[in-house]
Amino acid sequence: MDNTIMLTDSHLLSILQLASPALPVGAYSYSEGLEMLVENGTIANHTHLRDWLKAELLYGAIRLEAGVMVRSQQSAKMGDVESLCRWNLWLSAARETEELRASSWHMGRSLIQLLGKLEPQIIPVANAVGNPCNYAIAFGIAIAHWQISIQAALLAYLHSWASNLITASVKLIPLGQTAGQQLLLDLQPLLSAAALEILTLEDDQLACCSWGLSLASMQHETQYTRLFRS
Repeated sequence: MDNTIMLTDSHLLSILQLASPALPVGAYSYSEGLEMLVENGTIANHTHLRDWLKAELLYGAIRLEAGVMVRSQQSAKMGDVESLCRWNLWLSAARETEELRASSWHMGRSLIQLLGKLEPQIIPVANAVGNPCNYAIAFGIAIAHWQISIQAALLAYLHSWASNLITASVKLIPLGQTAGQQLLLDLQPLLSAAALEILTLEDDQLACCSWGLSLASMQHETQYTRLFRS
């Protein structure tokens, strides 16, 4: 099967901007429980981090989140605001801790506010979804508006997630910059495979096994010293 993704220059630049670490949505301030996992020794080196990220891509909450992002793109593309609102509420309810829910809401609000300033045409849809808006929903609205290939957008979404956690781990473990980039390169086949699989999921297959992340997130709420908000 040919999995080549064809993008125009405009679409490529748009998805690069949307997935850029320079996007002012505050992603750099969240570690998704990694800070607690590093403190308690669960993640202490490059190998531990690699295994954790692989497990999250295979079974974790990022798959569920990415699946909702795909559905938000489809709903926004069809102008189905009712479906957008439903998936937004569903994803909020699926968050297992206050910190994970808050990070999704904060990043979603920041992205929606940014999009409203860059692309005022998005404002009516954003207002219809309301506040709080999850980040995956806001991302889906953006790629629908810019008519970006859903496969390319999904790859960018997963890559941005992995890149953010690796960057956090470089500071926390600590991990060398080169080791971090090597890990991101090594994850490419798994990111591609996860994107293809997520695209095939039916609604009733949206599930995850992320109790390790949930426990780490709950413990992080009371961690004595910390660099990250989650």
